[in-house]
Amino acid sequence: MAGLFGAATANIGDKCSTSADCGAGQWCFDCEPELAGSHCVRSAATNPFQLVLYIGITFSTCIEISNNSLPFNKYAYLTTHNSFAIVGEPSHTGIPRITFDNQEDTVTDQLNVASASSDKILLLFYMSYLTSINSLHNPNVLQNGVRALMLDTYDFKGDVWLCHSSGGKCNDFTAFEPALDTFKEIEAFLSANPSEIVTLILEDYVNAPNGLTNVFNASGLQKYWFPVSKMPQNGQDWPLVSDMVTSNQRLLVFTSARSKQVTEGIAYQWNFMVENNYGDDGMDAGECSNRAESAPLNDKTKSLVLMNYFPSVPVKLTACLQHNKGLTDMASTCYSAAGNRWANFIAVDYYKRSEGGGAFQATDLLNGMLLCGCQDVKACQQGSSVVCSA
Repeated sequence: MAGLFGAATANIGDKCSTSADCGAGQWCFDCEPELAGSHCVRSAATNPFQLVLYIGITFSTCIEISNNSLPFNKYAYLTTHNSFAIVGEPSHTGIPRITFDNQEDTVTDQLNVASASSDKILLLFYMSYLTSINSLHNPNVLQNGVRALMLDTYDFKGDVWLCHSSGGKCNDFTAFEPALDTFKEIEAFLSANPSEIVTLILEDYVNAPNGLTNVFNASGLQKYWFPVSKMPQNGQDWPLVSDMVTSNQRLLVFTSARSKQVTEGIAYQWNFMVENNYGDDGMDAGECSNRAESAPLNDKTKSLVLMNYFPSVPVKLTACLQHNKGLTDMASTCYSAAGNRWANFIAVDYYKRSEGGGAFQATDLLNGMLLCGCQDVKACQQGSSVVCSA
């Protein structure tokens, strides 16, 4: 029992042998190029929907609001790039895979609600923490709170598959798994977590008529569908998160295929969001410009902002060094480029790897700035001990 309570008070940066040595919302990780040995680092973003917030109305007046009572575009969501391209995923074609991977745990583990980065969240999840603490040495049981997934969809073997390929063609050696398998994981998460919202951003090479629609129907995801007809035009706010939860319209899907907004009712991504460059071009310090398909970042007729921060060639060993001050600096650079708007989605590779706070702290920063103008969302919480730094 002493070990349990010792773990709960560990600090980020403390040396560790296993994740059981670390506090809740942390895991034990060795950033090999930088640190000597393993240290406790963040493993979870704060879920802003579970905080009771004070929001400023005037300089001297604040009001208390429910944690999910703001529009969807007033929050930030940790996003995994190529969420399906998982290290060690077995071949589903019988052919050895020869392509890049971008993540290290299953889509289910990426999505699962994070435990504990504030006292309130620790209390809410304390019992589940008690039952799982003995297995926290296994990174696959870490629950990390990713809320947006980037998936590459292709026609393959008469079905829709997730592939990390090029030229719009999936091959046996670039295929990961049928999209239906991943969609079923997402459906299971939404079913088990009725207050959560998931966004899918599809790099879409499916040409089969109603190919994607058929998979969404087969997976059971259609019952959570947020319709295009309710998506705001001309930069207006999105519906309240609480209303989206009440109506059970908790799945947002965007496609890179413009025609499918008409043919299948799947939102064309760049009708509703702006996005910066991806790959190495998206990581140039002090630079944040739109990718070719996107409107300029300061086009406020699109009310969502997506920020990419991952290299052209994913390198697992050095990913922990990328999720540092360069990531938070880029968030500020893109804020200026987007007409003083903070990003709603922050997309990274190997999202758990860092020297300390990593992509989780960057997401907390974005939510803090969006919700109350502080650099940490925990400072927005009623009674927080975290000092607001603007």
